[in-house]
Amino acid sequence: MAVWFLRKASVWLKKHKITVLAVSCMGLLGTNLSYHVFPEQTFKLLHECWSEGQPAELSEKLCGVFQDVLQDTGVKSTDSYRAFAASGFHPVSAGIPWLPAGSLVGIPLNFDSTAKDQKGIVNHVVVINGKKVDWESSEGTALKEALTFSLKAQKFAIAREVVYLQNGSPLASAVVAPTCLAGTFVCGKALNLLLGLSTGPMILRSLCNLVTAMGGLLCYSVSSDAVTYHLDCRADRKAARLSEDYARGGLEFYDQILSRNRIFRGLMGKQGMKMYAPSGNLFPRHWFRIKYTPYTYRRTLIVNILRELQA
Repeated sequence: MAVWFLRKASVWLKKHKITVLAVSCMGLLGTNLSYHVFPEQTFKLLHECWSEGQPAELSEKLCGVFQDVLQDTGVKSTDSYRAFAASGFHPVSAGIPWLPAGSLVGIPLNFDSTAKDQKGIVNHVVVINGKKVDWESSEGTALKEALTFSLKAQKFAIAREVVYLQNGSPLASAVVAPTCLAGTFVCGKALNLLLGLSTGPMILRSLCNLVTAMGGLLCYSVSSDAVTYHLDCRADRKAARLSEDYARGGLEFYDQILSRNRIFRGLMGKQGMKMYAPSGNLFPRHWFRIKYTPYTYRRTLIVNILRELQA
């Protein structure tokens, strides 16, 4: 029964392979974009900060900073960009500005804190290894300092998210998977034709298809990391070039992130050593993939831009 079913499925796939490929590619694209096409129903629910059973609201100060950034980045349709209070400690974003749902930028409440007033930080409950962080301890005090950003750093952090969305980066990132899938299919067919395996033994054809699939997976891994790296650097570069103040803010922002990660590394013990490098960078999840643009590299990028602006 199983053999009969596999044969029928194989025959059906051969007849409708182009249709299956098209549906698969569209499915991948739709899945990757769902986060950005419906940001209110997906992204916001995951990242929204709650306080006393209600969604937290941004202060007038942070709303004003957000509007200033939109003006500085040259956003024409400000209605396409909306801010909300995000959990976590640095801005996040999702959406495609020219779609009806627009885009969302999550601003963390610690951006409301200053060196004198750190309520936006100490009101957070941070649990590490099952224990709450004591904000009055030496580690807690160091973490508070690492989570306190100047206005320049806040503007840069928000601007890079706005620029990231402006550039259509979510769309560019989403097309990588379907493009690699289609490319793998075409390469597999071409390889079978070149080697004369289309009418050859099924075992050799299956082996060829397996090698092609592995090559396609490797291509996707490399391409996805390369696109992420390029989009992150482009957003940083454009945000830093807005002005010297933005560049200085970018330098401070990445200095603070690296400092925060080093503190987390110490607080988390063995798990922290697996997650964070001594420099403060994130370790890759897989040995053959980067997945994250190193913060040290992004800091160096900002330093070089700052030197250009000062020259």
